[in-house]
Amino acid sequence: MEQQTDKADPDAASWWPPGREPAPGPEAGLWRFAAVSQEASVPRTRHAVRDRLLAQGMAGERYQELVDDLLLIVSELVSNAVTHAAVLSPEVVCELAITSDRVRVSVVDGHPYRPKAQQNDPARPGGRGLLLVKSITLQAGGECDVERTEEGGKVIWASLPLPTRATAGPGADPDDDPDC
Repeated sequence: MEQQTDKADPDAASWWPPGREPAPGPEAGLWRFAAVSQEASVPRTRHAVRDRLLAQGMAGERYQELVDDLLLIVSELVSNAVTHAAVLSPEVVCELAITSDRVRVSVVDGHPYRPKAQQNDPARPGGRGLLLVKSITLQAGGECDVERTEEGGKVIWASLPLPTRATAGPGADPDDDPDC
């Protein structure tokens, strides 16, 4: 596993007015979490991803909504993989990639079937996971897709932008007072 870290230029802070310096972001890198295709792997994978996000600097209020969205997406994607692909894919792999401006989660399995987000049908139990993933991803300003792997399986992924100071919520910018 190779991990890359973006280091800031120590002289860059002099270009920003005091109190307006960009907040440091999470440390970049790529991590893989392999799991057996069984239901118990869903919470295990979600917890492993959560722990890694927090270890990379995504704790605190600024990242709370993003982390919650990512964990829900991981739960849905791993759940789909272990429910629908276990026959042909005894193992699933969840990948977490953090760059300077995005976080991407993906789940790889060995089943060739390419799922599609279903329309919401209250008469049918289940079947809304990918619709939920798509909705959360688009609402966050991200993107998601399904691609084939070289081995004939698939990877389902979602990529969400990291919050900026302007999108980090109330109090993120000391000069931003919504009551003015």
